[in-house]
Amino acid sequence: MIINQNICSKIALKAGILLLTATLGACASTPDEELAGATTDKNLTAQNPQNTPKTGFIQKQYLIGIDDVIQVSVWRNPELTVTVPVRPDGKVSLPLIGDVMAGGLPPMQVAANIEKKLRSYIRSPKVAVILTQLRSHEFLTRIRVTGAVRTPSSMPYRQGMTVLDALLQAGGTNDFAAAGRSKLYRKVNGKVQVINVDLDSILTEGALETNLVLMPGDVLTVPERLF
Repeated sequence: MIINQNICSKIALKAGILLLTATLGACASTPDEELAGATTDKNLTAQNPQNTPKTGFIQKQYLIGIDDVIQVSVWRNPELTVTVPVRPDGKVSLPLIGDVMAGGLPPMQVAANIEKKLRSYIRSPKVAVILTQLRSHEFLTRIRVTGAVRTPSSMPYRQGMTVLDALLQAGGTNDFAAAGRSKLYRKVNGKVQVINVDLDSILTEGALETNLVLMPGDVLTVPERLF
């Protein structure tokens, strides 16, 4: 019986030593593994620059303008959620806090300003500002038809609108038009491009080679005949 107890004690002692060695080995290897992982991450970043977070990038944002309509939503406070137009002075009127400047600012900035004012009335307010109608920039996208047409016009841009569509909305050419020498003026990257448009062929022959699809802000000009 004594011999069996001694054997069991030796086995338990060896098992304890093995367990302690394994634990120490695992602890000692952890920093190396972390260092290896960090080195690997650095190598991946160096090999793939696109994975590196980009700083200093400013996304172009839409600035709210006069006559735009915005929806102001206050989380968990539906009675404060309103849809309001931007007044000529650039401000909007809101419940509790009154007038807030919105014109010339991006929606996120307006939301932050509203939250700041609401803190006097609501604990930790969360505000979202959504543009529902973009009225202030509508004139920047309008199509103009000028020159020898029956009704010189400024018309809203519509997706898919062509030169012929714009001309027909302007009433067509008048009796003095030199339709074959028409020109389309288009601003690209700050520079005005002049594109020749043969309206005469479009109207009389159905030739659609120059029946171009219009872009926002295009100006179509029909000159008069030289007598």
